[in-house]
Amino acid sequence: MTLLADLLSTVFERRYRQPNTGRKATRPLADLTRDLVGSSGETSGLAMAEDILNGYAALDDEAKLGFFHHLATEMNIDPEQVRSTLDAYEREPSKASYRNFMTAAEPRRQELIRRLNRVPGATEALVDMRADLLRLGRGTPELEALDLDFRHLFASWFNRGFLVLRPINWGSPAHILEKIIAYEAVHAIDSWDDLRRRLQPADRRCFAFFHPAMPDEPLIFVEVALTQGIPSSVQALLAEDRAAMPASRADTAVFYSISNCQAGLASISFGNSLIKQVAADLAAELDGLKTFVTLSPIPGLTTWLDREKIDHKKATPEQMQAFAAHYLLSAKGRGDLPFDPVARFHLGNGAIVHAVHAGADTSPKGQSQSGGAMVNYLYDLDKVEQNHEKFATTKSVMATAEVKSLAKTALPTAKKER
Repeated sequence: MTLLADLLSTVFERRYRQPNTGRKATRPLADLTRDLVGSSGETSGLAMAEDILNGYAALDDEAKLGFFHHLATEMNIDPEQVRSTLDAYEREPSKASYRNFMTAAEPRRQELIRRLNRVPGATEALVDMRADLLRLGRGTPELEALDLDFRHLFASWFNRGFLVLRPINWGSPAHILEKIIAYEAVHAIDSWDDLRRRLQPADRRCFAFFHPAMPDEPLIFVEVALTQGIPSSVQALLAEDRAAMPASRADTAVFYSISNCQAGLASISFGNSLIKQVAADLAAELDGLKTFVTLSPIPGLTTWLDREKIDHKKATPEQMQAFAAHYLLSAKGRGDLPFDPVARFHLGNGAIVHAVHAGADTSPKGQSQSGGAMVNYLYDLDKVEQNHEKFATTKSVMATAEVKSLAKTALPTAKKER
């Protein structure tokens, strides 16, 4: 084991002291936040930070909303001070004038969040706090501005350099396995036996990103099936009676489920790094792997068809397949990006639309969101960066000739259905 591996192992074996939940704040949280930002003593600052976190945890939703409004208004920037310090810097650029401008331009609440994070175990509490903010503050401009401060800090705290990729298997600690069951967002895990079928066989893998400050909380995880050929049905992939095979015989790695675990880390991107890292690690481990694809849901399909007034309720599987191809290539949303959220994710990562399948997900959820259609996104490891750059600059959807031809057949059908 390398020195770095030893260090990381040590980090993850640590058990951080959680905030002392038995200690109750005796002063209003608003007073404590102001005093914490202005304090210079480390010991007193930690005590105040712990009081704020414990006090916040005891609030109901109405009081939490009031706390967020306090941060958004009372701990915001002073526009006049920003203007005056910028004027001073423009008149006489110097280290001092630039420092004054930087201080004025940063809301005091950012420094508050940093100081709260000094408490051992506070990172997870702050992630939960942002989850509350997203839930309670949606549509309120001043609270959406406050969320930008959380996002700005989290983007640094949770950047790829701090994350550690860990395999999850049937021998992983029970509390981690329980969270995999709870956080699975694509294909529900309905029992421990179901989880065992996804983790124990030699041709099944699962990987998750963890952060040293939250060692018991996966941030995002991906489930992988090692197969021969590209699959076209998730039910077949997850069948109870399927025959497992040695991993050495696989030529394809299928990413069939990717789940974000922390609501408070929404819009903090991990998936791009996760898929590329897992693909690279699997390619290094198994020489026979040549193809890396997903078997992905198409969650926005029926919503879009309804919006376009295309009657899909009596469509055949083949018609839904054609509708899906047309939708993935043509349906646009905000910023001229693909309407489908899963398509935005994979295309933005440098994948292409490889194949669309009818009757690929027969579950009630699959039937409801896409009429059972699913899609393979192909990750060509030699071309993902090039594809990513092209998508980022042109927003064009890259797809195989077969998918493009299939999409064209949807147009006459759609007109007839109107």
